[in-house]
Amino acid sequence: MIDRPYFSFRLRGQRLGRSRDGMVKNVIVVTYHDDLNEVQGDSALAALLSAPHAASPFDRIEWWQGLVRHCGIVPLIAVASDGKHHAVLPLLRQKRGIMALANWYSFRVAPLATLGANQPALFAAMAADLAAQGPRITLSPLPNEHGETDMLEQAFRQSGWAVFRRQCDVNHVLDVAGRSYAEYLAARPGQLRNTLKRKAAKVTVQLEHDFNPESWAAYEEIYAQSWKPQEGSPPFLRAFAEAEGAARRLRMGLAFADGQPVAAQFWTVEHDTAFIHKLAHTEASKPLSPGTTLSAALFEEVIDRDLVNLVDFGTGDDGYKRDWMEQIRPRYELQMYRPGWPGNWLRIARTALRAARSPG
Repeated sequence: MIDRPYFSFRLRGQRLGRSRDGMVKNVIVVTYHDDLNEVQGDSALAALLSAPHAASPFDRIEWWQGLVRHCGIVPLIAVASDGKHHAVLPLLRQKRGIMALANWYSFRVAPLATLGANQPALFAAMAADLAAQGPRITLSPLPNEHGETDMLEQAFRQSGWAVFRRQCDVNHVLDVAGRSYAEYLAARPGQLRNTLKRKAAKVTVQLEHDFNPESWAAYEEIYAQSWKPQEGSPPFLRAFAEAEGAARRLRMGLAFADGQPVAAQFWTVEHDTAFIHKLAHTEASKPLSPGTTLSAALFEEVIDRDLVNLVDFGTGDDGYKRDWMEQIRPRYELQMYRPGWPGNWLRIARTALRAARSPG
Protein backbone atom coordinates (compact mmCIF):
# COMPACT_ATOMS: atom_id res chain seq x y z
CA MET A 1 0.00 0.00 0.00
CA ILE A 2 1.16 3.53 -0.76
CA ASP A 3 1.07 5.88 2.22
CA ARG A 4 -0.74 8.71 0.43
CA PRO A 5 -0.71 12.27 1.80
CA TYR A 6 -4.07 13.69 2.88
CA PHE A 7 -3.59 16.53 0.41
CA SER A 8 -0.74 17.73 -1.73
CA PHE A 9 0.41 20.74 -3.64
CA ARG A 10 3.02 21.41 -6.29
CA LEU A 11 5.97 23.70 -5.67
CA ARG A 12 8.64 23.86 -8.38
CA GLY A 13 8.33 20.21 -9.17
CA GLN A 14 7.81 19.15 -5.54
CA ARG A 15 4.99 17.13 -4.04
CA LEU A 16 4.66 17.66 -0.29
CA GLY A 17 2.29 15.64 1.88
CA ARG A 18 0.68 16.84 5.10
CA SER A 19 -1.16 14.86 7.74
CA ARG A 20 -4.39 16.09 9.40
CA ASP A 21 -2.43 17.76 12.19
CA GLY A 22 -0.60 19.87 9.59
CA MET A 23 2.78 18.15 10.00
CA VAL A 24 4.73 17.56 6.81
CA LYS A 25 5.38 13.88 6.15
CA ASN A 26 6.53 11.69 3.31
CA VAL A 27 8.04 14.58 1.40
CA ILE A 28 8.70 13.55 -2.20
CA VAL A 29 10.48 16.00 -4.48
CA VAL A 30 10.15 15.49 -8.25
CA THR A 31 12.72 17.17 -10.48
CA TYR A 32 13.49 17.07 -14.20
CA HIS A 33 16.83 17.27 -15.96
CA ASP A 34 17.69 17.87 -19.61
CA ASP A 35 21.35 18.33 -18.68
CA LEU A 36 22.93 15.00 -17.77
CA ASN A 37 25.73 16.82 -15.98
CA GLU A 38 23.13 17.85 -13.39
CA VAL A 39 22.31 14.19 -12.79
CA GLN A 40 25.98 13.35 -12.37
CA GLY A 41 26.30 16.15 -9.84
CA ASP A 42 24.22 14.19 -7.33
CA SER A 43 26.48 11.49 -5.88
CA ALA A 44 23.62 9.10 -5.05
CA LEU A 45 22.14 9.41 -8.53
CA ALA A 46 25.53 9.09 -10.18
CA ALA A 47 26.17 5.89 -8.24
CA LEU A 48 22.76 4.45 -9.21
CA LEU A 49 23.46 5.09 -12.89
CA SER A 50 27.07 3.88 -12.92
CA ALA A 51 28.44 0.55 -14.15
CA PRO A 52 28.93 -0.99 -10.67
CA HIS A 53 25.20 -0.59 -9.91
CA ALA A 54 23.38 -0.48 -13.26
CA ALA A 55 22.03 -3.86 -14.32
CA SER A 56 22.62 -3.29 -18.04
CA PRO A 57 24.22 -0.83 -20.46
CA PHE A 58 20.80 0.73 -21.05
CA ASP A 59 20.53 1.83 -17.41
CA ARG A 60 23.81 3.71 -17.40
CA ILE A 61 24.17 7.43 -17.81
CA GLU A 62 26.89 6.84 -20.43
CA TRP A 63 24.27 5.19 -22.66
CA TRP A 64 22.00 8.22 -22.33
CA GLN A 65 24.91 10.55 -23.03
CA GLY A 66 25.59 8.63 -26.24
CA LEU A 67 21.98 9.01 -27.33
CA VAL A 68 22.19 12.74 -26.71
CA ARG A 69 25.56 13.20 -28.40
CA HIS A 70 25.07 11.02 -31.49
CA CYS A 71 21.32 10.59 -32.01
CA GLY A 72 20.05 14.12 -31.52
CA ILE A 73 17.91 13.20 -28.50
CA VAL A 74 17.03 15.76 -25.82
CA PRO A 75 16.56 13.92 -22.52
CA LEU A 76 14.02 14.52 -19.78
CA ILE A 77 15.30 12.62 -16.76
CA ALA A 78 12.54 12.48 -14.13
CA VAL A 79 13.77 11.98 -10.56
CA ALA A 80 11.61 11.46 -7.47
CA SER A 81 13.37 11.71 -4.11
CA ASP A 82 12.13 11.31 -0.54
CA GLY A 83 15.34 12.63 1.02
CA LYS A 84 16.84 9.18 1.41
CA HIS A 85 16.09 7.32 -1.82
CA HIS A 86 15.77 8.14 -5.51
CA ALA A 87 13.59 6.81 -8.32
CA VAL A 88 14.48 7.59 -11.94
CA LEU A 89 12.58 7.35 -15.21
CA PRO A 90 14.62 8.20 -18.34
CA LEU A 91 12.39 10.12 -20.74
CA LEU A 92 12.52 12.45 -23.73
CA ARG A 93 10.18 15.07 -25.14
CA GLN A 94 8.58 14.57 -28.54
CA LYS A 95 6.36 17.46 -29.64
CA ARG A 96 3.57 17.64 -27.01
CA GLY A 97 4.23 14.10 -25.81
CA ILE A 98 6.82 12.34 -23.69
CA MET A 99 8.48 9.05 -24.52
CA ALA A 100 10.97 6.65 -22.99
CA LEU A 101 14.63 7.58 -23.49
CA ALA A 102 15.43 4.77 -25.92
CA ASN A 103 16.12 4.10 -29.58
CA TRP A 104 16.61 1.16 -31.96
CA TYR A 105 19.74 0.03 -30.04
CA SER A 106 17.98 -0.21 -26.66
CA PHE A 107 16.93 -3.68 -25.55
CA ARG A 108 14.65 -2.12 -22.98
CA VAL A 109 13.99 0.93 -20.84
CA ALA A 110 13.26 0.46 -17.14
CA PRO A 111 12.35 2.41 -14.02
CA LEU A 112 15.35 2.66 -11.70
CA ALA A 113 15.57 3.16 -7.95
CA THR A 114 18.10 3.04 -5.14
CA LEU A 115 18.13 -0.06 -2.97
CA GLY A 116 15.43 0.02 -0.31
CA ALA A 117 13.34 2.71 -2.01
CA ASN A 118 9.56 2.70 -1.72
CA GLN A 119 9.17 2.48 -5.48
CA PRO A 120 5.34 2.51 -5.65
CA ALA A 121 5.22 5.75 -3.65
CA LEU A 122 8.06 7.43 -5.52
CA PHE A 123 6.77 6.55 -8.98
CA ALA A 124 3.19 7.46 -8.05
CA ALA A 125 4.41 10.94 -7.04
CA MET A 126 6.39 11.17 -10.28
CA ALA A 127 3.37 10.10 -12.35
CA ALA A 128 1.21 12.76 -10.73
CA ASP A 129 3.82 15.46 -11.27
CA LEU A 130 4.37 14.48 -14.91
CA ALA A 131 0.86 15.70 -15.69
CA ALA A 132 2.32 19.22 -15.79
CA GLN A 133 5.05 18.16 -18.23
CA GLY A 134 2.89 16.73 -21.01
CA PRO A 135 -0.60 15.38 -21.70
CA ARG A 136 0.49 11.97 -23.00
CA ILE A 137 3.35 9.56 -22.32
CA THR A 138 4.47 6.39 -24.14
CA LEU A 139 6.90 4.00 -22.47
CA SER A 140 8.41 1.05 -24.34
CA PRO A 141 9.96 -1.48 -24.48
CA LEU A 142 9.36 -2.20 -20.79
CA PRO A 143 10.39 -5.39 -18.97
CA ASN A 144 8.25 -7.04 -16.33
CA GLU A 145 10.58 -9.69 -14.91
CA HIS A 146 10.50 -7.88 -11.57
CA GLY A 147 7.05 -6.31 -11.94
CA GLU A 148 8.36 -3.09 -13.48
CA THR A 149 5.49 -2.68 -15.95
CA ASP A 150 2.90 -3.66 -13.35
CA MET A 151 4.26 -1.08 -10.92
CA LEU A 152 4.33 1.76 -13.47
CA GLU A 153 0.86 0.93 -14.76
CA GLN A 154 -0.53 1.10 -11.24
CA ALA A 155 1.35 4.31 -10.43
CA PHE A 156 -0.01 6.15 -13.46
CA ARG A 157 -3.56 4.86 -12.98
CA GLN A 158 -3.56 5.99 -9.35
CA SER A 159 -2.40 9.42 -10.50
CA GLY A 160 -5.33 9.97 -12.83
CA TRP A 161 -3.89 8.88 -16.17
CA ALA A 162 -5.84 6.76 -18.65
CA VAL A 163 -3.43 3.84 -19.12
CA PHE A 164 -3.36 1.30 -21.94
CA ARG A 165 -0.99 -1.66 -21.92
CA ARG A 166 0.00 -3.98 -24.73
CA GLN A 167 2.80 -6.39 -25.53
CA CYS A 168 4.97 -4.68 -28.14
CA ASP A 169 7.88 -7.10 -28.56
CA VAL A 170 9.70 -10.13 -27.19
CA ASN A 171 13.15 -10.67 -25.70
CA HIS A 172 14.98 -13.97 -26.31
CA VAL A 173 17.31 -15.03 -23.48
CA LEU A 174 19.31 -18.03 -22.36
CA ASP A 175 19.52 -19.05 -18.71
CA VAL A 176 22.86 -20.85 -18.62
CA ALA A 177 21.87 -22.58 -15.36
CA GLY A 178 25.41 -23.61 -14.48
CA ARG A 179 26.01 -25.57 -17.69
CA SER A 180 29.29 -25.75 -19.53
CA TYR A 181 29.37 -24.77 -23.19
CA ALA A 182 29.56 -28.43 -24.18
CA GLU A 183 26.44 -29.20 -22.15
CA TYR A 184 24.64 -26.21 -23.62
CA LEU A 185 25.63 -27.14 -27.18
CA ALA A 186 24.40 -30.71 -26.71
CA ALA A 187 20.91 -29.30 -26.11
CA ARG A 188 20.85 -27.25 -29.34
CA PRO A 189 18.72 -28.38 -32.29
CA GLY A 190 20.25 -31.15 -34.36
CA GLN A 191 20.29 -29.04 -37.50
CA LEU A 192 22.38 -26.35 -35.77
CA ARG A 193 24.87 -28.89 -34.42
CA ASN A 194 25.15 -30.54 -37.84
CA THR A 195 25.83 -27.17 -39.46
CA LEU A 196 28.65 -26.54 -37.02
CA LYS A 197 30.19 -29.94 -37.71
CA ARG A 198 30.08 -29.45 -41.47
CA LYS A 199 30.98 -25.77 -41.76
CA ALA A 200 33.15 -24.81 -38.76
CA ALA A 201 36.40 -25.84 -40.46
CA LYS A 202 35.69 -23.58 -43.44
CA VAL A 203 36.17 -20.34 -41.50
CA THR A 204 38.54 -19.07 -38.84
CA VAL A 205 37.43 -17.03 -35.86
CA GLN A 206 39.05 -14.08 -34.07
CA LEU A 207 37.76 -12.83 -30.69
CA GLU A 208 38.78 -9.53 -29.08
CA HIS A 209 38.13 -7.83 -25.72
CA ASP A 210 39.74 -4.51 -26.68
CA PHE A 211 38.42 -2.11 -29.26
CA ASN A 212 40.31 -2.53 -32.52
CA PRO A 213 39.69 0.14 -35.20
CA GLU A 214 40.59 -2.30 -37.98
CA SER A 215 38.15 -4.90 -36.68
CA TRP A 216 35.44 -2.26 -36.39
CA ALA A 217 36.07 -1.16 -39.97
CA ALA A 218 35.70 -4.81 -41.00
CA TYR A 219 32.41 -5.02 -39.09
CA GLU A 220 31.08 -1.94 -40.89
CA GLU A 221 32.10 -3.35 -44.27
CA ILE A 222 30.47 -6.70 -43.49
CA TYR A 223 27.32 -4.96 -42.31
CA ALA A 224 27.15 -2.97 -45.55
CA GLN A 225 27.28 -6.25 -47.51
CA SER A 226 24.72 -8.03 -45.34
CA TRP A 227 20.94 -8.43 -45.41
CA LYS A 228 20.63 -5.91 -42.58
CA PRO A 229 18.94 -2.52 -43.07
CA GLN A 230 20.97 0.69 -42.96
CA GLU A 231 22.54 1.23 -39.56
CA GLY A 232 20.66 3.68 -37.32
CA SER A 233 23.61 5.66 -35.95
CA PRO A 234 27.09 4.27 -36.71
CA PRO A 235 28.85 6.97 -34.62
CA PHE A 236 26.77 6.04 -31.56
CA LEU A 237 27.51 2.34 -31.92
CA ARG A 238 31.22 2.88 -32.45
CA ALA A 239 31.49 5.19 -29.44
CA PHE A 240 29.69 2.60 -27.32
CA ALA A 241 32.02 -0.16 -28.55
CA GLU A 242 35.08 1.98 -27.80
CA ALA A 243 33.87 2.65 -24.25
CA GLU A 244 33.05 -1.02 -23.66
CA GLY A 245 36.47 -2.01 -24.94
CA ALA A 246 38.15 0.45 -22.57
CA ALA A 247 36.16 -1.11 -19.71
CA ARG A 248 37.03 -4.67 -20.89
CA ARG A 249 33.33 -5.47 -21.33
CA LEU A 250 33.60 -5.80 -25.13
CA ARG A 251 33.40 -9.18 -26.86
CA MET A 252 34.04 -8.61 -30.56
CA GLY A 253 34.12 -11.50 -33.00
CA LEU A 254 35.15 -11.79 -36.64
CA ALA A 255 34.99 -14.81 -38.95
CA PHE A 256 37.30 -15.09 -41.94
CA ALA A 257 37.11 -17.14 -45.15
CA ASP A 258 40.20 -17.27 -47.35
CA GLY A 259 41.66 -14.49 -45.22
CA GLN A 260 38.73 -12.12 -45.78
CA PRO A 261 36.33 -11.05 -43.01
CA VAL A 262 32.84 -12.38 -43.79
CA ALA A 263 30.97 -12.23 -40.46
CA ALA A 264 31.09 -10.00 -37.39
CA GLN A 265 29.37 -9.88 -34.03
CA PHE A 266 29.42 -7.30 -31.25
CA TRP A 267 28.63 -8.52 -27.71
CA THR A 268 29.25 -7.06 -24.26
CA VAL A 269 29.45 -8.70 -20.83
CA GLU A 270 28.19 -6.99 -17.69
CA HIS A 271 26.98 -8.24 -14.30
CA ASP A 272 27.00 -11.94 -15.28
CA THR A 273 25.01 -11.20 -18.45
CA ALA A 274 26.18 -11.28 -22.06
CA PHE A 275 24.34 -8.87 -24.36
CA ILE A 276 24.28 -9.63 -28.10
CA HIS A 277 24.09 -6.20 -29.72
CA LYS A 278 24.87 -6.65 -33.41
CA LEU A 279 25.62 -9.46 -35.84
CA ALA A 280 25.99 -9.63 -39.60
CA HIS A 281 27.50 -11.70 -42.38
CA THR A 282 28.02 -10.97 -46.05
CA GLU A 283 25.42 -12.33 -48.43
CA ALA A 284 28.14 -13.95 -50.53
CA SER A 285 29.37 -15.99 -47.55
CA LYS A 286 25.97 -17.41 -46.62
CA PRO A 287 26.74 -20.96 -47.92
CA LEU A 288 29.61 -21.14 -45.40
CA SER A 289 27.34 -20.32 -42.41
CA PRO A 290 30.07 -18.11 -40.88
CA GLY A 291 27.61 -16.49 -38.50
CA THR A 292 26.75 -19.84 -36.94
CA THR A 293 30.41 -20.70 -36.36
CA LEU A 294 31.11 -17.24 -34.95
CA SER A 295 28.09 -17.39 -32.63
CA ALA A 296 29.26 -20.75 -31.31
CA ALA A 297 32.71 -19.33 -30.53
CA LEU A 298 31.22 -16.38 -28.67
CA PHE A 299 28.80 -18.55 -26.70
CA GLU A 300 31.75 -20.71 -25.65
CA GLU A 301 33.69 -17.58 -24.66
CA VAL A 302 30.98 -16.08 -22.44
CA ILE A 303 29.81 -19.39 -20.92
CA ASP A 304 33.13 -21.12 -20.20
CA ARG A 305 35.43 -18.14 -19.62
CA ASP A 306 33.23 -15.21 -18.60
CA LEU A 307 30.96 -17.59 -16.62
CA VAL A 308 27.82 -15.58 -17.37
CA ASN A 309 24.46 -16.66 -15.99
CA LEU A 310 22.35 -15.13 -18.76
CA VAL A 311 22.70 -14.38 -22.47
CA ASP A 312 20.37 -11.63 -23.77
CA PHE A 313 19.62 -11.58 -27.50
CA GLY A 314 17.70 -8.31 -27.38
CA THR A 315 14.31 -7.64 -28.95
CA GLY A 316 12.78 -9.14 -32.06
CA ASP A 317 11.39 -12.58 -32.80
CA ASP A 318 13.87 -13.60 -35.50
CA GLY A 319 13.76 -17.32 -36.18
CA TYR A 320 17.50 -17.86 -35.79
CA LYS A 321 17.32 -16.66 -32.17
CA ARG A 322 15.23 -19.70 -31.24
CA ASP A 323 18.11 -22.02 -32.14
CA TRP A 324 20.37 -20.41 -29.54
CA MET A 325 17.95 -19.16 -26.88
CA GLU A 326 15.60 -21.11 -24.60
CA GLN A 327 13.30 -18.52 -23.01
CA ILE A 328 11.15 -15.70 -24.37
CA ARG A 329 10.25 -12.70 -22.21
CA PRO A 330 7.54 -10.22 -23.23
CA ARG A 331 8.23 -6.53 -23.67
CA TYR A 332 5.43 -4.06 -23.05
CA GLU A 333 4.26 -0.62 -24.07
CA LEU A 334 2.32 1.69 -21.79
CA GLN A 335 0.35 4.52 -23.39
CA MET A 336 -0.85 7.11 -20.87
CA TYR A 337 -3.18 10.02 -21.50
CA ARG A 338 -4.53 12.83 -19.33
CA PRO A 339 -8.28 12.36 -19.79
CA GLY A 340 -9.06 15.98 -18.99
CA TRP A 341 -7.12 17.29 -22.01
CA PRO A 342 -9.46 17.58 -25.03
CA GLY A 343 -6.67 16.79 -27.47
CA ASN A 344 -6.50 13.30 -25.97
CA TRP A 345 -10.17 12.37 -26.27
CA LEU A 346 -9.99 10.95 -29.78
CA ARG A 347 -6.68 9.20 -29.01
CA ILE A 348 -8.17 7.58 -25.91
CA ALA A 349 -11.19 6.40 -27.89
CA ARG A 350 -9.07 4.94 -30.69
CA THR A 351 -6.64 3.27 -28.28
CA ALA A 352 -9.48 1.79 -26.25
CA LEU A 353 -11.08 0.44 -29.43
CA ARG A 354 -7.81 -1.18 -30.55
CA ALA A 355 -7.34 -2.69 -27.09
CA ALA A 356 -10.87 -4.11 -27.18
CA ARG A 357 -10.23 -5.70 -30.58
CA SER A 358 -6.85 -7.21 -29.62
CA PRO A 359 -6.93 -10.89 -28.62
CA GLY A 360 -6.12 -11.65 -24.99
